[in-house]
Amino acid sequence: MAQEFKLEIVTPERVVFSDDVEVISANSVEGRFNVFFDHRPLVTKLQISPLTFKKEKQTQAVAISGSGYLEVAPKKVTILCERAELAEEIDKERAEEAKKRAEDRLNSKNEKIDEARATAALNRALTRIRTAEKFSGK
Repeated sequence: MAQEFKLEIVTPERVVFSDDVEVISANSVEGRFNVFFDHRPLVTKLQISPLTFKKEKQTQAVAISGSGYLEVAPKKVTILCERAELAEEIDKERAEEAKKRAEDRLNSKNEKIDEARATAALNRALTRIRTAEKFSGK
């Protein structure tokens, strides 16, 4: 049996997840990486992307859709981020609507559009959709 360690995912509004896990897979600004029991200490900035973890041999996922950081300490990983949703919590229809709105803004002829903001909104929506489709079983 794989050794476990504590994972806590925290947003300003709530604790999204807090339990023991076997492995975490995440995307940092430097690329995809895994965290196992007894990983070396680390602090890294996360990208907007799905984060997966394995608990009792089942893979679960969280959509990290706001800026965030992952810290590896002895026996514990803490993720602090603006927004995070477990795959089963994601309202896919709402995410599809957000995707369409972001695409419409990016494709509009309006010169006053904040392209960086619209691109970030599109990335958040796509992350939520991918996470829901692949990991929620919905």
